[in-house]
Amino acid sequence: MTNIREIAHFCADRRLFDHLLTNTSYMNPITYLLDIVKFALAGLIVFFAAWFFVKAYLDQRFNFRMIELKKESLKQTLPLRLQAYERTILFLERISPPNMLLRLHVPEMSAKEMQKIIIADIRAEYQHNISQQLYVSATTWMVVKKIKDDTVSIVNSAGGALPENASAADLSRSILVHLAGLESENPYDVALNIVKKDVQALF
Repeated sequence: MTNIREIAHFCADRRLFDHLLTNTSYMNPITYLLDIVKFALAGLIVFFAAWFFVKAYLDQRFNFRMIELKKESLKQTLPLRLQAYERTILFLERISPPNMLLRLHVPEMSAKEMQKIIIADIRAEYQHNISQQLYVSATTWMVVKKIKDDTVSIVNSAGGALPENASAADLSRSILVHLAGLESENPYDVALNIVKKDVQALF
């Protein structure tokens, strides 16, 4: 009887052994490695999917924060920039020959004296407003510099064409003739339009 039981146990153990031997999912190392790779790939897919959504959320939050910071910065800098553009427009108006001559004209003065006063006034006005370049666009400031230089050139050209005994009135007349003789559109009007377009771009 005992022998029969032993034989039965032996046969049962043998069947288990044969089952394990034939079941490659436990004994085949290649299949085992493939299972690891499959689990690893599944984990990576889950990780990258989660990272994609998290990154999209973080990017959205970052962009929102940047917009808020720009709004705060604009609230602080906009008044300064508007003031700078106002002063720039005022500068262009003040050195425009018709306004400048009306403001600085002295009938009893000679043309040479008047010329020196005009040039000194233009340069003083420019130096007084030079810090405004921090707040206006590069285009606007380039226009301001060119208008300043062109105005000095017009005054010097008009003064150089006059005789030594010419009066301030003669200089004023000569400057206006030089300005009217320009082939292009009035440069002061062009400059003002450029500055105004820059101001409109702020809003």
